[in-house]
Amino acid sequence: MKAVWNGQVLAESNNTVVVENNHYFPVSSLNMDYFAESDKKSTCFWKGEASYYSINVDGETNADAAWYYLSPKKAAIQIKDHVAFWRGVEIIE
Repeated sequence: MKAVWNGQVLAESNNTVVVENNHYFPVSSLNMDYFAESDKKSTCFWKGEASYYSINVDGETNADAAWYYLSPKKAAIQIKDHVAFWRGVEIIE
């Protein structure tokens, strides 16, 4: 699986975890050159508190386009150390 935005591969892995139709990529599969920590937080009642990254590619920013759970609740422990995408990031098989 690949996560692609603005013509660049952000992450690539054969070991994504699918939760609620989202592919969560292992942190080790991310090209961190494109990621910047965001201040945004949100809460899921069964996964816990999500943190976000903004994505920067070729001078363009996709704010808060990736999220992760630093300390997921027990029901979502399989996505610890994984990142998922939205806001126009394409997930390609």
